[in-house]
Amino acid sequence: MDEKKLEKFKALLNVKLEELLDDVEKNVSTMNQTDEEHFADPGDRASHETDRNFTLRVKDRERKLVSKTKEAIERITDGTYGICDYCGEEISEKRLLVRPVTTSCIECKKEEEEQEKQA
Repeated sequence: MDEKKLEKFKALLNVKLEELLDDVEKNVSTMNQTDEEHFADPGDRASHETDRNFTLRVKDRERKLVSKTKEAIERITDGTYGICDYCGEEISEKRLLVRPVTTSCIECKKEEEEQEKQA
């Protein structure tokens, strides 16, 4: 991949990283504000807990995406960005635009998913 395309992906990843970090900061402050609520109705309490658990799962996914985004930026720096971890072939630009943090080409990802289904 040429230098111009790598810079484009690096800028895209930096924007996504900034958005993720802003969201994390907003949601942490929101969760801290609502943790002190008291509910008279057990149904309301259960609903609140369900919502809170869902939010925590989403936040965990975002935390992992932050880590993957930082790793992708590091791969751009060290020259391994856009190279499949499994077969060593170049990952298509189309796939990188859809999933810029990916470490596998579409063929290897399909094979991995097929193996997961069989397990």
